[in-house]
Amino acid sequence: MRFIQTIIALLSIGFLAACASGNSVERPDPGYNEQKPRYNNPLPPSPPRSISDASRDRPHPALVAEIAELWRTFPGKTGIAIRRIDGNWTIGHRLDQNFPQQSVSKLWVALTVFDKIDQGKISTSDAVRIGPEDLTLFHQPLAAEVRREGAVIKSVYTLLDRALSRSDNTANDTLLRHAGGPDEVNRFIRRNRLGQIKFGPGERLMQSQIAGMSWTQDLSVGRKFYAARAKVPLERRRQALNAYLADPIDGASPRAIVDALDKLARGELLSEYSTQAILSILKRTRSGPNRLKAGVPSGWGFLHKTGTGQVLGSTATGYNNVGIMTAPDGTRYAVAVMLANTTASIPERMRMMQAVTRAVARYHKR
Repeated sequence: MRFIQTIIALLSIGFLAACASGNSVERPDPGYNEQKPRYNNPLPPSPPRSISDASRDRPHPALVAEIAELWRTFPGKTGIAIRRIDGNWTIGHRLDQNFPQQSVSKLWVALTVFDKIDQGKISTSDAVRIGPEDLTLFHQPLAAEVRREGAVIKSVYTLLDRALSRSDNTANDTLLRHAGGPDEVNRFIRRNRLGQIKFGPGERLMQSQIAGMSWTQDLSVGRKFYAARAKVPLERRRQALNAYLADPIDGASPRAIVDALDKLARGELLSEYSTQAILSILKRTRSGPNRLKAGVPSGWGFLHKTGTGQVLGSTATGYNNVGIMTAPDGTRYAVAVMLANTTASIPERMRMMQAVTRAVARYHKR
């Protein structure tokens, strides 16, 4: 019966996201209780101690060697972290250096919102208006709806789904505003001792700063941002981008990210309801299907969030993917691959990321 209840509750979450359109406001998941947001069913238990005892306590030496070789031979500044969830080890390279997160930082906005839901300060069914003055830049599917209808109203849950699974910048900045702004997100990070993670000022201000520009709202229309950026002197753009890479305003270390994913997976950051809800959304992520996900074997579970920064000349920045792999026996691994800057082609970046998750699976239980 408990299994059936869980399936029904999770299917309800997916149904809400699928039905979102126009000015309709979606209802919260039936399993949600405004006074005490919990599912009746507990989180999946950790694998029993008898499963993969050796890999729980220490990584396979061949995995360590293979990850080291991938890191050594890949061009640019690369950070890799792998953590055995419910285990005792983390491996990787540049574990404690700051990397630009880009849309990986949408995780911290979503966690802050779910935390406020758990406190009863926000509801998944809150109706939030999005108008032309709220549009951002780059990937924002919501913009088409706003331009067509003048303004739209979306529930908090729909915005969470769109911000995470579709990486919609306008959905994310709208949630950020509804949650109280960047300071609230950074307070959540500090209060939960998530370590070396910073949240920036939001997409509009951050992306214009990276390009050596000042934000004006008309830049959210069509391709006006791209046109304005093309007029910025190349040296100014280079200086702004280098300053960002040297001390990213949205910087995070690979170790801090996998540690945070570990805490999320073990239910230490949110209620049972909110933990299940955010993990369910992350399983539906559409972006980056050929990054880490493409190296995860059939039969394994995977949920993730991508990040992609600006490109200047032949250099791409902030090309990231972080996620949680789950083996058929229930063993879980948090993985983060972060490319601060690289001249490698997109296919080369994807192949490197795939090689990381493929290696994790290959040495599981060996």
